[in-house]
Amino acid sequence: MECESKEIPSAEVANGSDLKENEEDKNVSVEKEGTGEEYAYLERNEFTSEIYKIEVKNLGYFGIGEFKKLLKNTLKLDMTKIKSPNRKEFAFVCFRTLEDQQRALETLNGYKWKGKVLKAIAAKASADPLQKKRAADEQANNGNPKKQRTAIEATCPLAELPYEDQVKHKGEEMTNLLKKYLHELWRVNPEAKKTLDKIQFQGVLPSPTVNGYRNKNEFTVGKNSEGEIVVGFRLGCYSDGSVEVAGVENLPHLPEQAKWAAQSFQKLVRQSKFLPFNPDGNVGHFRQLMVRCSSSTGELMLVAGIYSSNLSVDEQQELKNELKNFYENSENEPFKCTSLYYQDVQHREAGQMVNPVHHLLGTTHITDTIQGLKFRISPLAFFQINTEGANLLYQQAIDLVAPTKDTTLLDICCGTGTITLAFAKHCRKVMGVEIVPDAIKDAEFNAEVNGITNCKFYTGNSDDFIKSMVRDALYEQEPGKPVDLVAVVDPPRAGLHNRSIAAIRSASAIKRLVYVSCNPHSAKRNFLDLARPESKQYKGEPFYPKSAVAVDMFPHTTHTELIILFERETKTKPDEAVTPSEAEKTSAESTTNTQPEATPEAIAEESIASTV
Repeated sequence: MECESKEIPSAEVANGSDLKENEEDKNVSVEKEGTGEEYAYLERNEFTSEIYKIEVKNLGYFGIGEFKKLLKNTLKLDMTKIKSPNRKEFAFVCFRTLEDQQRALETLNGYKWKGKVLKAIAAKASADPLQKKRAADEQANNGNPKKQRTAIEATCPLAELPYEDQVKHKGEEMTNLLKKYLHELWRVNPEAKKTLDKIQFQGVLPSPTVNGYRNKNEFTVGKNSEGEIVVGFRLGCYSDGSVEVAGVENLPHLPEQAKWAAQSFQKLVRQSKFLPFNPDGNVGHFRQLMVRCSSSTGELMLVAGIYSSNLSVDEQQELKNELKNFYENSENEPFKCTSLYYQDVQHREAGQMVNPVHHLLGTTHITDTIQGLKFRISPLAFFQINTEGANLLYQQAIDLVAPTKDTTLLDICCGTGTITLAFAKHCRKVMGVEIVPDAIKDAEFNAEVNGITNCKFYTGNSDDFIKSMVRDALYEQEPGKPVDLVAVVDPPRAGLHNRSIAAIRSASAIKRLVYVSCNPHSAKRNFLDLARPESKQYKGEPFYPKSAVAVDMFPHTTHTELIILFERETKTKPDEAVTPSEAEKTSAESTTNTQPEATPEAIAEESIASTV
């Protein structure tokens, strides 16, 4: 799955409806007193989850999933979110109305759950993290403003290093990460130590394209330190007290098409009567610009994100017409917008996954090429941001699996079907599942346009479809043919939900799994859960890591894509059981061995160091 560099897209900017949850995690309810600016957001005429919030105490140890089921399914409480601190004794629960809040207080106060008597009280609102941080910085710096990072420092922290040194740096980082992972794995599952000396790490492979490789960018509309309207990248996040935006002209990882798109949109915003969005007050309209470009066709897609809560229907239509006319009549420009969309960016309703888009101009899609295959890309579908790097990445995944004509591949989080279809010509059949319906439409179109017929796609949550995909694969297997069922996962940067891991573990027919991670540090939790001993939560034999390779998909940034091949540990067959005489012999040999047992640290150090 795509991993962004360290720019902060405007979609992550807090608005009045969703102040950053970092404040909740500090386990403190703040009294509404002191500096008024920190609580000014409560007076705005808009929804915020802070107004109708309660605190539930005496929970003991609890799982968020279980607590959510209690609230929604058992008690039928219409909540908007749960904010769980690091400690597990209490949690904040937010509601939309005073009536919902009062009903929750009456229901939960004194309710018995898991042997505990719950206590529920109304919670005070948290301070606006932006205003709170600004006040703290001003006090710490004696009233002087804090120095901001430059755009290169914020988005391309390794850009000053020669590229060879960047790859070396990332190789050392991945080596250390794998050492720590193997050490933790030994602690979690001592049975895994027999496999630690067998894992092969092939190092970090450099990106075929070092500069201008990003085919997707999300720019923020805002103001720089001089107060000028700029379309570029945020230099910090809302909770850190920063809303400043810097231009993109000197960033090495952006193609010229993307830079032109940011500058042309900047020109449009500066001449428009509509204002740039300001998260400090939730005012303004132009919020963000998503740019997608194709290196194979030269196509350029722009998706203008507009904050419309303070616009009438007529004003929204006026703004749409302004966007369309600007790009329709652009002349003597080095690049051309071939696809234009309007995105309505507001607070998302319950169950809403993305903000809706409306086509304004040009084609509805762009096309790019990976592994010799053409892929249609819709505005909101996932597609690897480094096209040439994706060629290398997918080939490495294919090489690790070494599929045959008896192999069936299950692609979990398949996006537009890039990995699925890249494997298709090497496998008997490939299947993909993705939660975004438009992405599956693209995947099916991509299969058809490339003449691929041995594929099937499912729309929905992977947790619900893994078992049915396995059943379909086994049902279609020819009698007498060996079953070679391989899963590949390429999830978002946070990794797979533990329900997906549990579903994979319980599907005993899956013998091998390829995990493609754009954030291996976050995915390490998944790596450990795959290899834990069998339990009530994780049924089925564990998967142990066998080999790994990293690909530098994001030059100039600190991010690296890591691929790990896992193989399921099979149970010992009855005829392979150790006989009593052999067991006694082994025991006798072990007592005469005077060498101390290797520590997990030593095993991990030796196994990884010997393969890099």
